[in-house]
Amino acid sequence: MAEFDREWEIVLERAKRDKTITGVHDMLHKWRHLAYRELKDPGAYYRLLATLEQAARRGRGPEGSVPGFEVTTLIGDRLGRRVG
Repeated sequence: MAEFDREWEIVLERAKRDKTITGVHDMLHKWRHLAYRELKDPGAYYRLLATLEQAARRGRGPEGSVPGFEVTTLIGDRLGRRVG
């Protein structure tokens, strides 16, 4: 809940500054998915954070992950065009 509250304050300040609620919608959309996952698999959010922390310490993505640029290239290849 503390993480949500921190993010909520930041998003609200941006919304006030920019006079748009797009960021609020984006944040609520993200948290809705996290809340659903947590409902189905309690502790999933903290396991995700732990995985990200380990990856940051190692300086590379989680075991078995693929770098973003490779994913973008694969998508572009499958769509028959250059992406990114």
